[in-house]
Amino acid sequence: MASYTLPEGFGDFDMFAFGSALLVGGLLGFFLNFISVMAFLRIREMQTPNNFFIFNLAVADLSLNINGLVAAFASYLRYWPFGSEGCQMHAFQGMVSILAGISFLAAIAWDRYHQYCTKQKMFWSTSVTISTIIWILAVFWAALPLPAIGWGVFDFEPMKTCCTLDYTQGDRSYITYMLSITVLYLAFPGFILQSSYNAIYAYFKKTHHFKFNTGLPLKALLFCWGPYVLMCTYACFENVNLVSPKLRMILPVLAKTSPIFHAVLYAFGNEFYRGGVWQFLTGQKSGDKKK
Repeated sequence: MASYTLPEGFGDFDMFAFGSALLVGGLLGFFLNFISVMAFLRIREMQTPNNFFIFNLAVADLSLNINGLVAAFASYLRYWPFGSEGCQMHAFQGMVSILAGISFLAAIAWDRYHQYCTKQKMFWSTSVTISTIIWILAVFWAALPLPAIGWGVFDFEPMKTCCTLDYTQGDRSYITYMLSITVLYLAFPGFILQSSYNAIYAYFKKTHHFKFNTGLPLKALLFCWGPYVLMCTYACFENVNLVSPKLRMILPVLAKTSPIFHAVLYAFGNEFYRGGVWQFLTGQKSGDKKK
C-alpha cells in the first residue's frame, strides 16, 4: 500500500468527511444541472434567448461539479495524484466555472428585470453576444494567475487535494488580483441582482401577483460565496494561516454547493423552464406557461 502524509490539521476521518461532502454535493449538483442542460437541448420550446442564460449557468455549474468531484476523488486517495500542472489546470477550470456562473446570475437578473418590468423582448443576437462575452472574460480573468502571467498564484487548498487561488501569499500580486475579482465578480453582480430583483418585487407588489421569491437569488449567492470571499479578503490584510485549516476547507466546500441552489432556483423553480424539464423527464407537457 502506498504511503502518504496527511496534511497538517487533518486526520483520516477529516479527509473522508470532506471527500464525502464534495462527492455528495458534486453528484447532486451534477445530476440536477445535467437534467437542466439536457432539457434545454432536447425540448424545442425551451430554446429561447431568455432560457439560453439559464442553460449557460447550468453548463458552468456542471463544470464546477466536475471540479468538486475531482477533489472528492483526491480526498479519498489522501493526496493529489495529478501533479503540479494538473493542479494549475484544476484551479483554472474551477475559476472559469465560478466566474462564469456568477456572471450568468447577473445576466439572468438583468433579463428578468426586462422580462417583467420593461416588457422588452430578448433577441438571440443579444443573448448569444452577452453569453460569449461572459465566457471570454471568465477565461481571461481565470488565466491571470497561471504561471505564464502570474497575477496571483494557483496552489493547493489546505487539504492538498484540490487547487484554487493561493490566498496564503498575502503579497501585492494576490491583494490586487483578489480585490479586483471581488469587485467585478461579487460586488458588481450583487448590485445587479439587488437592483433588478428589487424592481421586480415592486412590480409583483403592484400587480399583486408574486411569481417567485425575489429575495432568494441574492441570498443564495451571499450564502454560498460570501463566507469564502470574506476569508480571501481577510487574507489580503492578515495572516490567514492563523485560521483553522478545517475552517478554511469548510468554506470552499460550502461554496461548491452553489450549483444545487442554482438548479433549484433558476431551472426547477423557473416558470418558463420547469415545464420543459418536466416534459424532458416524463414526455408529457405540463400546464406551465412557455416563452
